[in-house]
Amino acid sequence: MTDMSQRRQGALTDLKVIECAQLIAGPFCGQLLADHGAQVIKVEQPGVGDPMRTWGRDGFPLSWEILARNKESVFLNLRDADGQTALKALVAEADILIENFRPGTMEKWGLSYETLSAINPALIMVRVSGYGQTGPYAKRAGYAAVGEAMGGLRALMGDPDRKPARAGISLGDSLAGMFATIGALTALHHRDRTGEGQVVDASIYESVLALTEATIPEHAIEGFTRQRSGSYLPGIAPSNIYDCADGQVVIGANQDTVFARLAEAMGAPELASDPRYGDHVARGENQIELDARITDWTSQRSADAVQAIMDDHGVPCSKLYRAADMLTDPHYAAREAVVTVQSDRYGQVPMPGVFPKLSKTPGAVRHSGKGTPDL
Repeated sequence: MTDMSQRRQGALTDLKVIECAQLIAGPFCGQLLADHGAQVIKVEQPGVGDPMRTWGRDGFPLSWEILARNKESVFLNLRDADGQTALKALVAEADILIENFRPGTMEKWGLSYETLSAINPALIMVRVSGYGQTGPYAKRAGYAAVGEAMGGLRALMGDPDRKPARAGISLGDSLAGMFATIGALTALHHRDRTGEGQVVDASIYESVLALTEATIPEHAIEGFTRQRSGSYLPGIAPSNIYDCADGQVVIGANQDTVFARLAEAMGAPELASDPRYGDHVARGENQIELDARITDWTSQRSADAVQAIMDDHGVPCSKLYRAADMLTDPHYAAREAVVTVQSDRYGQVPMPGVFPKLSKTPGAVRHSGKGTPDL
């Protein structure tokens, strides 16, 4: 009998998803769907499995515990006829198939959308890749790092006097997984109205590109190319990292009304009417000087004291959180932003909770990634 505590819950409990994907981008899409109740069957290569089963710092592949949570695994060799036949049998009863092989691979194995949709016309095939399924770069190898470069993100990250920086996470992969999920749910809405399945084409570089705001029209219309600017954006002030007596905080007060509250919090309400800082444009023009004034004030106080003062005055502010802060913060606890899950390998493992939160059909983490079987 099924353990009630392990029963799937959420808005997607009627969906069956086949995940023929590995590493991060495709599996993150599968994770998000599983978090909200979909039955996700992960297809892995016999004898090998998803590399995330073994990738991790110092022999601790903890990302697997998150990316494979709420999923079942089957081991099929999609390179041979038996594995292909078994996958087709799964597809016949599936709503969504996720794959993130290099474009052309599924076709080479006789598993194209045309073939699979002939078995199940309502099938939605989510295809995640570095550069998309079409275009001259489609068959290039593409990981998150190069997708972030081509999508325009890397050139904008870091300090201007150094090489471009990268985030300490695989941002491009996760963005591609998120956009793949949006595509899958959009395609489901279309299917609900028409009965038709379709292909969702989600690339890493375009997922990154979607976040680059007005950088393209700024260049095309104004002839302006954004550059790396470190911890702040030129012309957006005050919005920066400020040193405190025992750490740092981020303060965002670039809107006129919010800046007036910041000035009041600092005991200098006159700054809000000072011609150098009185409006958005003026603050941007005098950004360096303004940041120096704020730092002079924050550096005389602890980060907690600055946070309390900003909270009292309605000014957006936060310490730079790390894992230790997330595990002890009462707001994280109240919202179950971090949940603790039983792991086959590590016992109790804390990890990000289900997000977004739905009021009527909340998702849940039922179990972490299953331990390594006999591959």
